[in-house]
Amino acid sequence: MSTSKTATPGVYEHHPAHHFRDAEHEVDASKFGLWLFLCTEIVMFGGLFVGYALYNSMYPEIFVQGAEFLDWKLGSVNTIVLLISSFSIVYAIYSSQQNNKKGILWGLYVTQACALAFMCIKAVEYSSKIGHGLLPGKFFDYHGAEVLAENIPMYFSFYFMMTGLHGSHVLIGMGLIAWLIVRAHKGHFSSSYYTPIECVGLFWHLVDLIWIYLFPLLYLV
Repeated sequence: MSTSKTATPGVYEHHPAHHFRDAEHEVDASKFGLWLFLCTEIVMFGGLFVGYALYNSMYPEIFVQGAEFLDWKLGSVNTIVLLISSFSIVYAIYSSQQNNKKGILWGLYVTQACALAFMCIKAVEYSSKIGHGLLPGKFFDYHGAEVLAENIPMYFSFYFMMTGLHGSHVLIGMGLIAWLIVRAHKGHFSSSYYTPIECVGLFWHLVDLIWIYLFPLLYLV
């Protein structure tokens, strides 16, 4: 893809890549490809959710006891942070449709700040679990007085797998948002071209949606 300056200073006109018929064809292909990718993400996380449901039905006491070691307040803050980030990236898309460069940057920076806050809170949670030896599988080495259920490491295996996989997607999203910020500063987005922001926004909404399911399953069970 390429961009070139128009007669209006600071505004760029996007030209579709050579293998697309026109701009509309490029947009449709980009969105279709992204939706296919998001379907594979849903299948991947769906397998974890199914496994969680099966083992939760077999060992409910393990999941109840495991959830007691999680801080639902921190989980709630992270939920609010991600919801704010969803609104801010939508604002970035809206601003691009209005040719509002400052609005685009504001929305992207707020989204990036929320993502960073989410990861910092998650780091605090992880450090607490690691410090107490609440690790998955064979690495479980609890340092506390409370008597735990025999299979409690299973709960933390699900916890670290599900939140860790989700966290990796947050980091990927942060990289994509950083890329958008660089391009936004160069003025590459306008009402005639904002497909990258829209596609990254769809990916980010999926990341937020997955957390909406993870929060009650892990913290409020």
